[in-house]
Amino acid sequence: MTTIRITKQFTFDMAHALFNYDGLCRNIHGHTYTLQVTLKGCINTDENSPKQGMVLDFGELKKIIKTPVVDTFDHALVLNEKHEIPQSIANFQDAGKLIVLPFQPTCENLVAHFAGIIQKSLPSTASLHSLRLYETPTSWAEWFAEDN
Repeated sequence: MTTIRITKQFTFDMAHALFNYDGLCRNIHGHTYTLQVTLKGCINTDENSPKQGMVLDFGELKKIIKTPVVDTFDHALVLNEKHEIPQSIANFQDAGKLIVLPFQPTCENLVAHFAGIIQKSLPSTASLHSLRLYETPTSWAEWFAEDN
């Protein structure tokens, strides 16, 4: 069997602020994030399968990522639970777009968080190989299964 890696890329916009940070990122600001998801698996060789020749249909991969990651975090304000959240900002929670996490919403922590979310939803025929989360076009964090 041939092992192949497949990658799909996603883009979303998100605002965040870093609690107790000593630079500009302590202020609420936003980024256009790009998430690259790479799966590893064997090519389906079943001649009777409509998915023959695939590790995983890219459409299925999109469904796995879109709801729990892209739709959830797109146009959201993400804060550390240690932030004192003013009432005016807390009102965003009613619209479902204030996400309060038990960690600092850095690119590094977010990519690790996304890995946990994605791993729970993958079929047994593919595994999460790596994630790359771009916070800007020149800055990113990576997560690799072999390191974790």
